Amino acid sequence: MRAVIQRVCEAAVTVDDHTVARIGGGLLVLCGVAPSDSIAAADWLAHKIVALRIFDDDAGIMNRSVRDSGGEILTVSQFTLHASTKKGARPSYSGAASPEVAQPLFDAFVDALERELGRQVPTGVFGAHMQIVLTNDGPVTLWIDSATRE
Repeated sequence: MRAVIQRVCEAAVTVDDHTVARIGGGLLVLCGVAPSDSIAAADWLAHKIVALRIFDDDAGIMNRSVRDSGGEILTVSQFTLHASTKKGARPSYSGAASPEVAQPLFDAFVDALERELGRQVPTGVFGAHMQIVLTNDGPVTLWIDSATRE
């Protein structure tokens, strides 16, 4: 699983002109699933994200996690994170899992985030065309891949 994690002041997801999810301060997580991913990868990634110390402490040092800071997490499935741009100008998405494989693993990832965070994690709508609005805080943006553990 791959994730792009953005520390945000706020974020929202809209589908067909209806806001389906919204958070205040916390993390926007875009998550892509590969065919080789597993529940273990979802659990590892969720633990890693919730434990990341990327929020300021009282001294202004990034030393607190989203859990420590009381922040929220909004998660959106994003198959394009597994795009390959090696050949030509049109990305290939063959590295992304099919929806039949990806949706249960994405759901497991959200469940793992909720266990780690200790509360509900709102999401976009799997497979829908979504508009995501965010105010990046910092900006702080990280990329993590469970296959390489980085």
